[in-house]
Amino acid sequence: MAKKIVFTCILPNGIHARPASNIEKICNGFISTIQWHNLRTNIIVDAKSVLSLISTNTLLNDKCHLLINGQDEEQAYIRLNTFIENELPFCDEELIANNDEEITPLPRSLSNLNPHIIRAKAVCGGIASGILKQIDYIDLNKLDAFLPAESIEKEQSIAKNALTKLQKIISLQIDCASETSKDILSAHLAILEDPSFYEQIEQHIEQNLTAGAAIINTAKFFSEQLINSGSEYLKERTLDIRDVCLQLLQQIYGENKFSTHPKITEPTIYIAEELTPSQFLELDKKHLKGLLLAQGGTTSHTVILARSFNIPTLVGVNIDILKKHIDQKVKVDGDLGLIAYNLSPEVQRYYQLESHLHAQLTEKQKTFINTPGATVDGIKIEIAANIAHSIEAQSAFNNGAQSIGLFRTEMLYMDRHHEPSEDELYNTFCQAIEAAKQRTIIIRTFDIGGDKPVNYLNIPRENNPFLGYRAVRIYQEFLTLFRTQLRAILKASAHGKLKIMIPMISSMEEVLWIKEELANIKQSLRNEKIPFDEKIPLGIMLEVPSIMFIIDQCCEEIDFFSIGSNDLTQYLLAVDRDNAKVTKHYNSLNPAFLRGLDHIVKTVHHYGKWVGICGEFASKGSVLPLLVGLGLDELSMSAPNILATKARLAKLSRSDCRILLNKAMNCQTSLEVEHLLAQFRMEQGDLPLITSETITIEPDWLSKEEVIKGMTDNLLIAARCRYPQKLAEDIWLREDVFSTALGFGFAIPHTKSEHIEQSTISVTKLPCPITWGDEEVSFVIMLTLNKHTAGDQHMRIFSKLARRIMHEEFRTSLVNSSTAAEIETILKQELEI
Repeated sequence: MAKKIVFTCILPNGIHARPASNIEKICNGFISTIQWHNLRTNIIVDAKSVLSLISTNTLLNDKCHLLINGQDEEQAYIRLNTFIENELPFCDEELIANNDEEITPLPRSLSNLNPHIIRAKAVCGGIASGILKQIDYIDLNKLDAFLPAESIEKEQSIAKNALTKLQKIISLQIDCASETSKDILSAHLAILEDPSFYEQIEQHIEQNLTAGAAIINTAKFFSEQLINSGSEYLKERTLDIRDVCLQLLQQIYGENKFSTHPKITEPTIYIAEELTPSQFLELDKKHLKGLLLAQGGTTSHTVILARSFNIPTLVGVNIDILKKHIDQKVKVDGDLGLIAYNLSPEVQRYYQLESHLHAQLTEKQKTFINTPGATVDGIKIEIAANIAHSIEAQSAFNNGAQSIGLFRTEMLYMDRHHEPSEDELYNTFCQAIEAAKQRTIIIRTFDIGGDKPVNYLNIPRENNPFLGYRAVRIYQEFLTLFRTQLRAILKASAHGKLKIMIPMISSMEEVLWIKEELANIKQSLRNEKIPFDEKIPLGIMLEVPSIMFIIDQCCEEIDFFSIGSNDLTQYLLAVDRDNAKVTKHYNSLNPAFLRGLDHIVKTVHHYGKWVGICGEFASKGSVLPLLVGLGLDELSMSAPNILATKARLAKLSRSDCRILLNKAMNCQTSLEVEHLLAQFRMEQGDLPLITSETITIEPDWLSKEEVIKGMTDNLLIAARCRYPQKLAEDIWLREDVFSTALGFGFAIPHTKSEHIEQSTISVTKLPCPITWGDEEVSFVIMLTLNKHTAGDQHMRIFSKLARRIMHEEFRTSLVNSSTAAEIETILKQELEI
């Protein structure tokens, strides 16, 4: 006898992607037919189809029935009853309307030029220029130029053949695609394979429509369901539905009728209402320099692809304004989130200076690409990269990574409807191995659960996810998932240097269980005569404080440790780093945390094992001296930070850093440690206040804006400042109060700022006078002193300089100097520095 479950939808956002995929997976585990009936809309659908469930438009407080009929209906009834009562409420959470994100303020050196710009949300950084072109929006609803329908059977055959052909094409594309492209193509294949998708096409054909018209109506049907779903993530999937339908139309009627990828022959910035993933993949990346989209978000598949190709991309762009500038040259600034058009000579010069800055930084750091990380006194420290996809590996090594210190595999399980297969994981790891060229890759087994949900695993939402059911703690329940991943890692280890790392270990019981599982899988591979690295190293994340006290026992069982500084900080200090009310207590410079790190490294090394750090702490240039003082074997970070870290490391002495760490551990507060670090940076290497590095003779700077930008940029190049735009703003704030032009053609801009790491006197001798306030200036002496260490030095130097400039002999000696060395000598003598 058929079973019925009567309930009310209590999900704030109704039945959208996440709950629908959970329901579909459970229902497909039974032979019985299971139907979902929304009493408000009176729509009844197959509950074994995600798209059909979404099409019911089930919203909060809708009355619903689940109708179950078949040989295992009793088991299905019990399972679904449990799901509706205990699990469905945790498949969603109430969406809180996001306020517009704070827009990064424009640097004064740009805003003072009154540029013609449009602000938009940057989703991929970088700066690019090109001719503005538009990709036309293809409105499927307006495509009606089809031949009259033939027989229903004929049109169904046409549609079925197109569907089968496209499935084969996408399957072939998946086999040779990059990891990012593969995930997106797999999502498209899932749509094509959903039974309800073809059923919709068939239903429209039965109404005497052509196959093409039926496909268009199907796209419209499912797109409307997605748009009405109440989920921003799901709304972005409408583009995938339209993309698949468009490709089906191309299979039937040819690409000429539905052309989607214009030819590019020059550097181009494309604007589009929206761009489908397949359209993006067809564009010539050699000439595609930037992407501007009216529609799309950070989870859009097109945006994900753009990031993987490092193409500056903005979304939420006002297309109507830009349409007036088609075929003109524009700039896309993915760092500031803007499009500049009607480019004035001044704005073009600003971006020339930006380009020059990046070129100089790249050239300066180029020597470190193939150089191992090492201190000035010869202590080797491996500088590694954190990645989340295999496609990132090549970019990481191109950026100077010596190894991959953390491959976060949980990303391979997220944003999809089912877990990856063993072969898929194996191929993914092999792709990273190929990029590594015998360099080491540490693969961390999946850290799923807690704050990293995977919908199809149906792990209930928790009040305290960081302390909850996540990482190694879920492995026994999802044993097949864990064993599949271990098999894939071991099989891949036959082709390169892999290490296995387990997250969230808190006890020896967990370590011993992991080793037992690993041993069993190794034996099964031996039985199958599948090769693998018999001596593959096994390590653990050291992020739960309990491990700090059993390092000796762990060292008997494992080969290495990697400190997860983010979690270790919050666990050791009992601070939820996502809770704004206690964020001020989350500080890795807490002396207690530093003492904890010192204990870890000393104990691990005492037992002859290797220890690295892979949390956010590892990439902070300001704390690098402390990390060197700890004696860590490896630092792992995001790839863009690697070259700068190697460059800073080469200037540090291990012995000096150890003395600094000892002082820091004896501090009473985090603020004391910050001051200690600031003082160390000032004293490090005995860097002089005046150096030829920051003295510029006759640069091509034509305005006050360009001078301040150029001089602060020079401080970045000289490794005395990490945030030149913030330092420049501090200088401009003083200029807002009064102009620093002193007369006689001299100006002394000055500031005490936290954004200058090494107090510096910079000098610029201009070839021609520029306007500075109400005066003409041709000689600029800029004082930038660190606010934590300068004391009264700032005003003493300023006053002395101002007095000396009153003397003609001093002014003449500076003006007549022809080299940076001459100016450096004069200022050191006169200022007694």
